[in-house]
Amino acid sequence: MLIGIDPVLTPELLHALAEMGHGDRIVLVDVNYPASRGKRLLRLPGVNAPRALRAILSLLPIDTFIEHPCSIMQVVGDPHAMPDVVAEMDKVLTEFGNTAAIGVERHAFYEAAETAYAIVQTGERRFYGNISLTKGVIPPEVMP
Repeated sequence: MLIGIDPVLTPELLHALAEMGHGDRIVLVDVNYPASRGKRLLRLPGVNAPRALRAILSLLPIDTFIEHPCSIMQVVGDPHAMPDVVAEMDKVLTEFGNTAAIGVERHAFYEAAETAYAIVQTGERRFYGNISLTKGVIPPEVMP
């Protein structure tokens, strides 16, 4: 156990977050997601998506250089629907000073996830508990 580190964050996940560079993406997915489609799979069984997101955002800066650094999977047949799990994840994003995620068509989300640095399969059982995050930068304490 480490002081100041959310206990939900496993050693493997901490390692992945530390290795990621500016512009790299990490994708949190629900238990139904075909996570074998990604490069690197990490698991957080028993942890719902909003809780996993909160833990990750406690350490991961979100990119401010691009227009839409966070995206969620749209509901098939109803792209404007806002499932409860998505509303909860958007609330977590805003708690950390980020803008809400944009919706991406299901297959486009899959394709983007396949190129992400890592996929984190949570224990989220609600449908559409998927979100992609683009890593930002931590500025120097004193800007020149």
